[in-house]
Amino acid sequence: LPGKGRAAGLDSSHTALCLPQDLLLAAAFVSDAQYNRNIPFKTSPEAVRLYHLYNHWMMRIATYFFIFLNLSLALFEEPAVYPLPFLATSVLEVLCLLVFLGRLTHFAKVTLHNVFWKDTKNICIMVAILLSLTDLAIYGVLRMYDVRSIRWSRIVRPIFLINFAESRQIRRAFRSIRNTLPEITYVFLLFMFSLLMFSLMALKLFGERNLQTAEGLPYFRNYLEIVFDLYVLVTTANSPDVMMPAFDFSSWYTLFFIAFVIINTYIFMSLFLAVVYNNYKKHLKNEIRKLAYMKRRKMIEAFNLLKEEEGEQFVVREARWKQLVKLVAPDTSSSHRELLLCISDDEQKGFVDKKSFVQLADLLNIQVVTLRVRRHPLARWVPALYGSAPSQLLRRVVRHRAFVWTYDAIILINAIFIALDEESPYISYAEWVFLSLYIIEILLKVYTYEPREFFGWKFVWSLVSTVLTLKYNSQQILDIVFILRVLRLIRIVDSIQRFQVIMNTLINIVPTMLTFGGLTLVVYCVFAIIGMELFHGKIQYFPANSNAPHALECGNPALKDSLFARGKYCKNNFNNFASSFIVLMELTVVNQWHDILSVQPAKLYFIAFHIVMVIIIVNIFVSFILEAFFVEYSLEKSEVETAIERKIQELGMGVQEDELQYEQLLDNMESAEHELEGEGGTKPQSKGLVFKIASKRYRTVDALLQRMFEAEIPLEDEGLSFEEILNLSPTSAVPRSPSSESTA
Repeated sequence: LPGKGRAAGLDSSHTALCLPQDLLLAAAFVSDAQYNRNIPFKTSPEAVRLYHLYNHWMMRIATYFFIFLNLSLALFEEPAVYPLPFLATSVLEVLCLLVFLGRLTHFAKVTLHNVFWKDTKNICIMVAILLSLTDLAIYGVLRMYDVRSIRWSRIVRPIFLINFAESRQIRRAFRSIRNTLPEITYVFLLFMFSLLMFSLMALKLFGERNLQTAEGLPYFRNYLEIVFDLYVLVTTANSPDVMMPAFDFSSWYTLFFIAFVIINTYIFMSLFLAVVYNNYKKHLKNEIRKLAYMKRRKMIEAFNLLKEEEGEQFVVREARWKQLVKLVAPDTSSSHRELLLCISDDEQKGFVDKKSFVQLADLLNIQVVTLRVRRHPLARWVPALYGSAPSQLLRRVVRHRAFVWTYDAIILINAIFIALDEESPYISYAEWVFLSLYIIEILLKVYTYEPREFFGWKFVWSLVSTVLTLKYNSQQILDIVFILRVLRLIRIVDSIQRFQVIMNTLINIVPTMLTFGGLTLVVYCVFAIIGMELFHGKIQYFPANSNAPHALECGNPALKDSLFARGKYCKNNFNNFASSFIVLMELTVVNQWHDILSVQPAKLYFIAFHIVMVIIIVNIFVSFILEAFFVEYSLEKSEVETAIERKIQELGMGVQEDELQYEQLLDNMESAEHELEGEGGTKPQSKGLVFKIASKRYRTVDALLQRMFEAEIPLEDEGLSFEEILNLSPTSAVPRSPSSESTA
């Protein structure tokens, strides 16, 4: 079962066998809606239990482990970074393929047969397994007869990372690329036409003037060389070097290069981004709408399984609702579940109506922090002293915002002193002054706040860093500690509202960074394997004092007096998997990337990588960041909040205003964020609980987008059926009501 509590998930998997079938099926629907899974599974009792097992966190982690193990085998296979015997790598690869086959078989057991065999990703996995086993067998037989062959099946290994059901985000990114390609193609053709025309003009302008480069080579006399040099100029990697021979001959020739850069670097590259962003946003909106309708349909199916008649409406009884929530989210505490029930059944009628039930998946996705209020230990040990007037005044000062501002100013001054001359004795003395001030801060906060609840790792780090500074009188340790403390300046930046938009965007894109990291890994793996097969052994690295033949030419006489050899780029090679990744990373950055092109045929390979990685994938990533910022910015400007979040906030206000309401649930509960430590004898809170919504900066951008699009769907609209939603094309918008199905 999905959920945050792994141990709880294991226990609930065993107890699920004893629960009614309709409750298990409803839990599967709600769980799918919560995590946006679109798997059309069978509804038989055995299939539902297998489906719960399929989605268990241990199964998902095991799948990812073997996927990355399969990809990492390239580090140990020839050409290897860390060589292992062929038998060892073969056994590991066969083990990975068996796990993939088992996972695919498990998936086939829980899905409908017609859906399984129509699903392209399942066919891709089966073909990849068959090709890998065939290639492994052929390679092993040829190796027995000392015949060298190519492991051509290694290029299909990234297919497993893309096509398993767990990798739906990566598949969405690939769909964005696929849907964007037609529009990009037209822009790319115009760009190539411009590049070829400028290359032709450059040949006529400079080809017959006998100009030479700084290395004494002919300047712009070969048309294909001109095309490549101008393509590199689009990336600005060879600017202004490529222009200098013409510039030295006549200053008027700079107009040619200025016009080229404006048209191709600024206009066409911006057009690429505009086209990618426009298509990405359009297809993302359609996919998110599809997810929203699928979530609504699954929640309605779950409601129909558990509903009972109450007067003129159908409802879900409180007991059944609690069983369902405990099964879907076994890690939630009982008090948290009671809080969710108070929100769903706000009138305390003993049942949940359809409108509130449909919102359960969103309710479970909102991170609600439950804190138990504890009194300060000093309030228990010396209540008279801790509750005295001077003690209360001191604690009010520490809790005041001016105290925070004061130490922010101290940290800023500390940063200025770190940048000053360390040889001055005054600077050295000042470091100990700052250390004393930090110790005073820690002691005051320990005195004011209950350490276990308020500080956590922040308190532990402050204490450990101070102890290290006092124990080891080492300048290096002092520097590290002070630099880490200066990082607290981030808090000052984060306190400014407009900076919060940027900070929230940066934090929100972290989960999606994993998606684009997986996308980049796939592209890198494919190009690295191709590069190893094409260029392995053509370049060798030798230490600086090596006397080996052709050491100065990187082991290749063809590189004599080349920019590659003179620049000492010999480690930029495709002799193993790790070196290949480093070269591809350098090409992604595009700085001086043309200098590492050692042989002429390699130019086509590297241009292809630049087009795929930099022009397409990087622009897709930039498009996502733009969309994330726009969503975050609009959220900050309009303070958009869902009805569920408002209900939680209203419940907190209601409890604060009327302490008797929900007394059995929230005994002595306080909603103030900074009142966790208690007030000595003035405000007894020994059994209190605090509920608050976690910061909205920890929501994913997909969740924010989906919430925006769900607002367009009327609550009474049940949407399309599962089959109709699944059959929608990515380019077709989801109709808003069943009556418009024919237009889809």
